[in-house]
Parts: sequence; structure tokens; C-alpha cells
Amino acid sequence: MDGGFWFMFAASIVVGVYVLRSYGVQHAVAGLSSGGELLMATLPKMIFAFAVAGLIQVILPTDLVSQWLGEGSGIRGLMIGTVAGACTPGGPMMHFPIVASLMASGAGAGPIIAYLTSWSLIGFHRVIIWEIPILGVEITVARFLASLVLPPFVGFVGGLIFHGFPGRLPGP
Repeated sequence: MDGGFWFMFAASIVVGVYVLRSYGVQHAVAGLSSGGELLMATLPKMIFAFAVAGLIQVILPTDLVSQWLGEGSGIRGLMIGTVAGACTPGGPMMHFPIVASLMASGAGAGPIIAYLTSWSLIGFHRVIIWEIPILGVEITVARFLASLVLPPFVGFVGGLIFHGFPGRLPGP
């Protein structure tokens, strides 16, 4: 159990105690019931998302992922992450297990950050399904083109932050 588990454990205790003291047992039970309903609605999706993530680790050899998306992949890795993020449809329940799988297979911080930024900012599925029908072609194309430079840039800066800026002075 890692830090994320303990953070969520502590947060649930703190929020639970707050709701219990401020709103009473009935509201605390209602909140827990609502959380249980959400769990039951998302659990089947999560099971299949983690199945896909595990299968991706089998399909994509670690050395291939490291070569194309690893820490030393440079601009190529950032561009692959950007294109992959833009082309991959689906929501966070699908993406984050896939991203965890890619990280476990050797993908670097920069390409992963470019992938996530691209998925959330320039995803083709969202452009086609939502933006063009609602906003029209002109504003969608303008927003899309203006956004193209951001995923590789954010991936680059994120990779620097993750690994420390070059020339950084050693700490105490």
C-alpha cells in the first residue's frame, strides 16, 4: 500500500468524521451508500480497463516501450505520446490504467505527460463528437491548431520538473 492509498484512507476518515459530526448519521450513511453505488457502477469498467492495461504490457515489449517512449526518447517520444494521446478515445477509467501499464513497461515521464495532455486537450474523439457539432468547424480548428504545440511542450517541461532542471544546484 503506497502513499496514494494512505492519503485516500486519511481523507475518507477526515471527511467521514466531518459529515458525521456536522450532518449526522443519516447523511453519513447516505454518503457512503452513494459512494457504494458509484463503486458498483464503475467497477466493471475498471476491471476491463485493467485487463486491457495488463494485456498491453504483454503486447508491447519493455525494450520497445523504453526505446520509443523511454526517458532517452527525446522529441520522438514526446511526439509519439502526443499523437497516441490525441488518437486514443475513452475516459479516465480507460486511460490511467493504460498509462500505468506504459510506465511499468519503461515509458518516461515526458512522453507520459505529453500523452495525458494531448488526450485531455486535443483528443480527436472529442473534437469530432462534441466540438465540431456544437462549436462549428472554424472555432474548433482554431482551438485545435492553437493547442497542438502544448502537449509536447508540457511533456518536455514536465519531464524536466520530474527529473530536475539541468544545472540545478545540489541540495543540502
